[in-house]
Amino acid sequence: MFFKFGIKNKTVKELRKNQGYTTRELAARIKVDNIDILKIDNLKLKEVKEPLYSKILPILNGDDVDKIPWL
Repeated sequence: MFFKFGIKNKTVKELRKNQGYTTRELAARIKVDNIDILKIDNLKLKEVKEPLYSKILPILNGDDVDKIPWL
């Protein structure tokens, strides 16, 4: 997490594609509707409002992958 300086300046769509998620998969991971992800897809990560920002940040960082026991 220390070396992820420019992550807030990238768009949600770019970060989502880098992690390999579709909008439906990402919406299912954070338990929101697909339309909510489509609304913020073209925004930069720093422009996303707080309740959604705190849910989406660990997934787009890849921090949730570290908790999988078989990796």
